[in-house]
Amino acid sequence: MATKRNVMILGASYGSLLGAKLALAGHNVHLVCLPEEANLINAEGAVVRLPVRGLDAPVELNTKEMEGNVTASGAAEVNPGDYDLIGMAMQEPQYRAPEVVNLLQRIADSKKPSMSIMNMPPLAYLRRIPGLDAESLRGSYTDSSVWDQVDPSLITLCSPDPQAFRPPEEKVNVLQVGLPTNFKAARFDSDEHTAILRQFEEEIQAIRYPVDGREVELPVKLRVHDSIFVPLAKWAMLIAGNYRCVQADEMRPIKEAVHSDFEQSKAVYNWVVDLCVSLGAERDDLVPFEKYAKAAESLLRPSSAARALAAGAPNIERVDKLVQSIAASKGMQSDAVDEIVQLVNGWEAKNRG
Repeated sequence: MATKRNVMILGASYGSLLGAKLALAGHNVHLVCLPEEANLINAEGAVVRLPVRGLDAPVELNTKEMEGNVTASGAAEVNPGDYDLIGMAMQEPQYRAPEVVNLLQRIADSKKPSMSIMNMPPLAYLRRIPGLDAESLRGSYTDSSVWDQVDPSLITLCSPDPQAFRPPEEKVNVLQVGLPTNFKAARFDSDEHTAILRQFEEEIQAIRYPVDGREVELPVKLRVHDSIFVPLAKWAMLIAGNYRCVQADEMRPIKEAVHSDFEQSKAVYNWVVDLCVSLGAERDDLVPFEKYAKAAESLLRPSSAARALAAGAPNIERVDKLVQSIAASKGMQSDAVDEIVQLVNGWEAKNRG
């Protein structure tokens, strides 16, 4: 019988999506989140709505009805040493909160493997990429120093490709999945730690969920790759879609950002792909633009980064700045990326003022 694991995940949005899949496979998951979220999840479960091919209505999963237990609390109430794997699924600016900085230090001291499920890769992960000067990238982070205590050999990156959001009219324990694509994780340095991910990959693949008297296969799998570059495939999507939602005076949906000027979207997308290839990625490991553009047709809301800026956030994840900085170190430059960085800088400055 496979080992039942204990997993802690920082963040209850994307965290509840991966957490639900792990709980369906029989593992115990603890979500670290805000008090209002934690109280609701402990009382009513985390609710995840998934569109399933062939079904008219989304399947609603509730973690209270799963084989594994899903619990939640604040950062101060957890002991990282109690877990086999730590997931990091909060937005990058949130990691500078004092209680989270303290928790990161305790995670580092525990020597437990951690998997980032962030669009913005932790600086410690970028240290695993040969030839990349991580020190030169500090300015892309809200507070890069929080990652100095994390051992690069104990962290990996999982690309949060599924698109999901909290419906504003619902309670904060509800997550709606819009685009049910897969999580793509890179292996750890260690075979032992990678084996945990491989176990999760197989078990999530095998899940069949009862709906109306039949067993259905649920989307959103975990895919584990030997290449450390595979999760970087998200960068091209973020730059061509998510960050181009940000306009000078308003925000536009991802679909419009990608399809209103198809050729420009394709050009900036392929420029980011070329950057990833220059770092060592295989072109075949990255997602072709046409496949992304088709998926973007269903993305009818502005990206979470754009929505956060519109709501007054003083800091958001700056993958745009990160890509710009890495490109500069490779002697590459893009007018489209420079314009994105300038627009986002403007919104952040306005929100801070």
